[in-house]
Amino acid sequence: MIPLSDDNPTLRTPVVTYLLLGAIGATWVFIQGAGLNSQAMAASVCDLGLIPGELTGLARVGQRLPIGGGLSCAVNDLPINRLTPLTSMFLHGGWGHLLGNCLFFWVFGNNVEDSMGRLRFLVFYVVCGLAAAAAQVLVDPASPIPMVGASGAISGVMGAYLLLYPRVRVNMLFIIFIIIRIIPLPAWLVLLWWFFLQLVSGLPQLNQVDSQGGVAVWAHVGGFVAGLVLVKLFENRELTSRRTGWRHRLHPDHP
Repeated sequence: MIPLSDDNPTLRTPVVTYLLLGAIGATWVFIQGAGLNSQAMAASVCDLGLIPGELTGLARVGQRLPIGGGLSCAVNDLPINRLTPLTSMFLHGGWGHLLGNCLFFWVFGNNVEDSMGRLRFLVFYVVCGLAAAAAQVLVDPASPIPMVGASGAISGVMGAYLLLYPRVRVNMLFIIFIIIRIIPLPAWLVLLWWFFLQLVSGLPQLNQVDSQGGVAVWAHVGGFVAGLVLVKLFENRELTSRRTGWRHRLHPDHP
């Protein structure tokens, strides 16, 4: 189930959404070698990815984690580790990871930016990303596994969208064996189902620490909850009111 678009036009050009997508893409190409250089990928993930045990000091300095191809990440205590909750938001682990995050951000981010204004949206995005990182660190504070990806911050954007536009239709791509369908569904159903899947995936990690890596689902949960909690603080009600009136004029029969 993949979101392709929504029935929710914007009043203003989503400049910050464009800039963040551009920054993510530039980081992937110029710092991570577009996934084509294993050394560059390993260095970016190890040096700029968030390693919970480095932030908390609970991972042993020098501890090594194999990451494939004969490469490994070593836990260190360098000052740059304090910046990794921010730098990790712009890194990705592969093309699928990158494109999936960018698609979700494009579908949901432009409307949230349009409802907050550009500066507020930028701050909101960063704060949700930091909250997502904090949630993952809290769940596994001694982990030596690097965490990368914009999905925590994007989860916050999705949480905001749920409260701002719950009844807007989202065009979802369904692929079942050889059957391909695009089905419009209300945003509340899409987003609550996504959040439920994150919870189901994350609950086993509370009983047994995930030492093998994988998806940082508690970062998704933390970011989503942060978005729900903070959206009304960052919302520009004048912009939201203008958007609502405009949508009703364009679609008088739309909820």
